[in-house]
Amino acid sequence: MAVSLLQTIRVGAYVVKQHLKGNKRYPLVLMLEPLFRCNLACAGCGKIDYPDEILNQRLSVAECLEAVDECGAPVVSIAGGEPLLHKELPEVVEGIIARKKFVYLCTNALLLEKKMHLYKPNPYFQFSVHLDGDLEDHDRSVCQDGVYERAVAAIRKAKEAGFRVSINTTLFDNADPARVAAFFDDINKVGIDGIMVSPGYAYERAPDQAHFLNRQKTKELFRDIFRRGKGKGWGFNQSPLFLDFLAGNQSYHCTPWGNPTRNYFGWQRPCYLLGEGFTKTYKELMETTDWDAYGTGNYEKCANCMVHSGYEATAVTDSIRNPMKVLVASIRGPKTEGDMVADIPLDKQRPAEYVFSRHVQDAMAKLQHEKPVAQEVEAAE
Repeated sequence: MAVSLLQTIRVGAYVVKQHLKGNKRYPLVLMLEPLFRCNLACAGCGKIDYPDEILNQRLSVAECLEAVDECGAPVVSIAGGEPLLHKELPEVVEGIIARKKFVYLCTNALLLEKKMHLYKPNPYFQFSVHLDGDLEDHDRSVCQDGVYERAVAAIRKAKEAGFRVSINTTLFDNADPARVAAFFDDINKVGIDGIMVSPGYAYERAPDQAHFLNRQKTKELFRDIFRRGKGKGWGFNQSPLFLDFLAGNQSYHCTPWGNPTRNYFGWQRPCYLLGEGFTKTYKELMETTDWDAYGTGNYEKCANCMVHSGYEATAVTDSIRNPMKVLVASIRGPKTEGDMVADIPLDKQRPAEYVFSRHVQDAMAKLQHEKPVAQEVEAAE
């Protein structure tokens, strides 16, 4: 199964409990970024374009586990940067598993074979390897030759060692549906445990701004891909209704609080993709963010977004409220023919505000202030 029975039961029970308690907003997946440093420089990435002083910072084990406890989400996705560069990450993972949270350790897999022995197979743990297509497409996406072959070799080693391994695939407007479908066929033969797929988001800080998808192109692309996958048994570790949404059959509004993000700067407002301010605590994030100011139809930066971190939680909520709908989608798969649902109108959205550099400036000022103090301590020792 793309999503294990254990995870299905535990996460399902958590979601039902939230609904029975009347909680309108609750976290589903904690996006934990213990560092921004990476050993690749992908053209579509908006997470690593920071000064070295910030790239050198790490969340401590205590800070990571405090975020897990504070948030309470049943699933933790450890992203970055490249998480395997964090020397204390095995301790972080052990601490999260001890709390009976499901851990997806996202990695480009360049260090996976070297670091694999530091982790143990566990029903609550899996590696999620970044693969944006076949050899040619993925190596172009990550701007380095040879990465695809190393990643696939590492996946095989991890599977041989008994780990659950899924892939996460981000698609851009140059994606060829036939090649993507062939890639899914091939990578399934390797024995992966699931596929997470999403359209790319137009990060402000991404070097390549030319290849992000708009919503109409996203729907057409995914319909074409899903059409080619009928009956092939591709296992997606995502809600059937989210996949149906990607194909233009569901009209959903973003629920950014479903995937709150914690990184070096704090709790990121409002979501994993936009950094428009940070709070010190999860409680402050939830209580002080003007959630209605964001999302497609509300904010220009969100106009073309259909990313899982914004809409997966919406689909899960819909699944609980409409079990027959998700049952039909599970059996039928995403609908690939016929009219698409009407999209959210954009005529009332507020214009974009470009505020991403403020937190960087504040962090740099803080680090520059702390550096002389640290040097004085070292001199005294």
